[in-house]
Amino acid sequence: MIKRLALWAALSCLVVFGFNERAAAQVTLNDTPAVISAGVGWFDLVQTDDQAADFRLEYRHGDDFLFLKPWVGLEVTSEGSVWGGIGVLVDVVIYEDFIVTGSFAPGFYEEGDGKDLGSALEFRSQIELGYQFENQSRLSLGFSHTSNASIDDDNPGVEVLTLYYHLPIDEIF
Repeated sequence: MIKRLALWAALSCLVVFGFNERAAAQVTLNDTPAVISAGVGWFDLVQTDDQAADFRLEYRHGDDFLFLKPWVGLEVTSEGSVWGGIGVLVDVVIYEDFIVTGSFAPGFYEEGDGKDLGSALEFRSQIELGYQFENQSRLSLGFSHTSNASIDDDNPGVEVLTLYYHLPIDEIF
């Protein structure tokens, strides 16, 4: 548990403070539009006890507040597990159109026929590497960890690998 927290803390620091001077100077993209994000992934990638397909739909706000952008999301697995949450994210330009996104959100989880995560309150942290196209849509690969942060005695947590496509709302309407 301590190793996992240390890893996520280190990754979060890299995202917040940047990978180089250029990224540190340009933590967030100033002209990033609000996007609808759709993702498909592999639920329970690491422990493999309750693997399932994972489907996500998220709204990510375009404006930042103190470099953080709000987002809201819904996640459903092929086993009927559902997680919904609201949180914050930060985009870091690492090289031209390549962007690292770190995010965190508290949310509520219902296991359905899927994995028991120990409580209804679950926290999701995620790191993504993405490429932004000219129309500001983005393709990214995300790795997330969801757990109850040991607020319950049972805290197995789950890791998910997700392929996302982020489409600017302006392109939809």
